[in-house]
Amino acid sequence: MTMENSAAGADRALKSKHRTMWAQGDYPSLAAEVIPGLGAILVEACGVRSGLRVLDVGAGSGNAAIPAALAGADVVASDLAPELFEAGRAVAGKQGAQLTWQEADAEALPFGDAEFDTVLSCVGVMFAPHHQQAADELVRVCRPGGTIGLLNWTPQGFIGRMFAVMKPYAPPPPPGARPPPLWGDEDHVRALLGDRVTEVGAERRAVRVDRFETPEAFRDFFKERYGPTMSVYKNIAAEPERAAALDSALVDLARDGDLGTGSGGTVLEWEYLLFTARRVG
Repeated sequence: MTMENSAAGADRALKSKHRTMWAQGDYPSLAAEVIPGLGAILVEACGVRSGLRVLDVGAGSGNAAIPAALAGADVVASDLAPELFEAGRAVAGKQGAQLTWQEADAEALPFGDAEFDTVLSCVGVMFAPHHQQAADELVRVCRPGGTIGLLNWTPQGFIGRMFAVMKPYAPPPPPGARPPPLWGDEDHVRALLGDRVTEVGAERRAVRVDRFETPEAFRDFFKERYGPTMSVYKNIAAEPERAAALDSALVDLARDGDLGTGSGGTVLEWEYLLFTARRVG
């Protein structure tokens, strides 16, 4: 019993740390300014329409949940960090979208079995540390015959490479945690969902990002607004030489990824996996 209590306490501490990570900075501005169209792409791929009940897991400020609501669906936007909901509610209000916002852990969703017609996540569930638990929950709350749709950064794409660059400067991951970009690997996602899904569709695509004038502007934007990057810098705050090395590494990453096709700015392509499947009935 003591070991169980200890494990439960460690899990609560981990989730609290994750919530704090995402609540810091300004992720809603990143979603709105840098990748505003990704949620709508996922919603379209899932065939969301009026009359469907939809759950967005790791919804953040509603990048996918709001387009799903505008398509006429009955939508619940769930996230471990409810601090992100305020910005989402403001956007939804301006666009005339009506939806429900609910705090929820992707690894222990507070919803009933088979409660939703469509369960989706746009660069959200990939950050749950225990992949199998999160995948099991996606399947559990989706009705038989319903759709599971995921859009996640790939390991070999720009954001996957960014996490690889940051890894040496980050604290050791907790036991059992797996790298987020694995959710962008088709074989990994197929293995997580197993024979519980059918009619799988998987396509690697890229979003063009021309928001940053220079590689340094990209680095500074992520240092100031993106929770995972901010947390890594906090981990090495007392080590100026390592912080300077990470500064250089992130600039080099953006410089290496620059397509050189912009009119005076840095142009990047961020690869993602668009994955859809139907839950076996």
